[in-house]
Amino acid sequence: MQKTSPVAVDQVDLPASSDVGTYPAPGEDALWPAIAVEAGGSVSPSLYNADLAPTRTKGRRWTAYSIFTLWANDVHSLGNYAFAIGLFALGLGGWQILLALGIGAALLFALLNFSGFMGVKTGVPFPVMSRISFGIRGAQIPSLLRGAVAIAWFGIQTYLASVVFRVLLVAMFPALAAMDKDSILGLSTLGWIAFAVLWVVQLVIVSFGMEMIRKYEAFAGPIILVTMAAIAVWIFAEAGGSIAWSSDNALQGGEMWLTIFAGGALWVSIYGTFVLNFCDFTRSAVSKKAVVRGNFWGIPINMLVFGAIVVVMAGGQFKINGTIIESPSDIVQTIPNTLFLVLACLALLILTIAVNLMANFVAPVYALTNLFPKRLNFRRAAWISGAIGLVILPWNLYNNPLVIVYFLGGLGALLGPLFGVVMADYWLIRRGKINVPDLYTESPLGAYFYKKGYNPKAIIAMVPAASVALLIAFTPAFAAAAPFAWFIAAGIAAVVYYLISDRRQRHDDVAGDAIAVASTH
Repeated sequence: MQKTSPVAVDQVDLPASSDVGTYPAPGEDALWPAIAVEAGGSVSPSLYNADLAPTRTKGRRWTAYSIFTLWANDVHSLGNYAFAIGLFALGLGGWQILLALGIGAALLFALLNFSGFMGVKTGVPFPVMSRISFGIRGAQIPSLLRGAVAIAWFGIQTYLASVVFRVLLVAMFPALAAMDKDSILGLSTLGWIAFAVLWVVQLVIVSFGMEMIRKYEAFAGPIILVTMAAIAVWIFAEAGGSIAWSSDNALQGGEMWLTIFAGGALWVSIYGTFVLNFCDFTRSAVSKKAVVRGNFWGIPINMLVFGAIVVVMAGGQFKINGTIIESPSDIVQTIPNTLFLVLACLALLILTIAVNLMANFVAPVYALTNLFPKRLNFRRAAWISGAIGLVILPWNLYNNPLVIVYFLGGLGALLGPLFGVVMADYWLIRRGKINVPDLYTESPLGAYFYKKGYNPKAIIAMVPAASVALLIAFTPAFAAAAPFAWFIAAGIAAVVYYLISDRRQRHDDVAGDAIAVASTH
């Protein structure tokens, strides 16, 4: 039975999280009298601030187009192009690549809808959502794991964007090439300048909150689609109006089908981070219908367009000179016209920033805010995240295979088990019934206090799943299973959690209107 708060939504006017600097910092005494009264005094300042609070349903701004532009940017990332073109290099032909991406897209569409609906209903970000299954304190585990992976990749992606920026700068001002020959902590003088400029630009955008990110994604999405399509048309023309549909080492039979399904599974694994914290964005979606429509056009439809561009780029270049490119940037560097080269580089920069903001910046910002809600708001957490992304000297991480494989690979392997626990708890155990106000209380009587703020069953379920995930990821003998590791680990965690949980317990469904804030996200 649906329970609602007796307090009307418009009775609490908490400050907008994007108005940083115009209101007392979250957790300061000036912010708490109204909250304490409306929530019956149960809301804890160590669990709540204006950025972690649930968003009001009325006034949410993320439409189907907003969701679509997330995928219009992220799907067409340089990393995804490198992955898909890699399938061509492995021996898959044009229709086989489209089938692999189609399988992955169908699975992603379903997973992202389930994940997204959680955000629409509760209006809370991922660290708060994690409190449901892991407990009000145990939620730091999934939150920080997700944030650690993201913050490292934020720095790495910013570095990769700076490489494109250097190409652009040298193309426009050839004299700058002399500044690209020295090395300071592993980066040239021009490299430092390019990195610093992009670092500042991203921090400025994030400083204005999630609403500015939404606007940037909406701006960047069409530019990326047009640019990638234009590059594909250009390479198609250069190839004489036809392409090679496969490389010289085309796969056949069982090996071909295994690679197709492995490619589809890996495509889902690439988005394993995003399906985990998709609620960070859908908490501001206008409806479930908007999420479904945005996901439909942004995942299966957009991914088929992406696949077609990949096939044309890889097949066209292979026909031209028999080589297989690694990413669209390889093609961009061969553009003979300086103006078009600069425009293409600008588009790739816009793309990389868009991907970085949504995939690698939001998660650590919310993770840090959740860790120190009394001290940090969205803007302060953003600057701290950015500072960490700088001081780790990400170009050195990227150039060290051991770091990528063992540190980031190891952390990434743990995201599948997290997803399994969170989804099993929300959809199978609770069936979507959530007491939102109890997500912000330290009372031992709260629904998510469990044992001293931790849910032992969630942690127990993670242990075997995480062990299997790490074993598959780092043991050569299990290399054939590696593409499916995310699904295997998520499945094990979900099954174990379901079996050891109390499935007869009654769960209350209470809206968070009394402590909700205006949706400036």
